[in-house]
Amino acid sequence: MSTELNISGMTCGHCQTAVTKALKSVPGVENAQVNLQTGKAVVEGQVDPQALLAAVTEEGYGAQIR
Repeated sequence: MSTELNISGMTCGHCQTAVTKALKSVPGVENAQVNLQTGKAVVEGQVDPQALLAAVTEEGYGAQIR
C-alpha cells in the first residue's frame, strides 16, 4: 500500500533527510521517498496515515495526506 503526503517547511537537503528518517521510523514503513522540490512524500507499507503525519510534525514540518 502506498500513501502520498504533502510536506511543508522543507528548505534544504537536511530537511529532506530529516523527514525521510522520520517517516522510515514509523512501524510498518517499508520505504519512504521525499522530494524537496515538489514537497511530496511517497511512503510504502502497511501503516496508519496518522502515524506518518505525527512523525513529520514531531520533526517540525507540516504534513497532510494527499
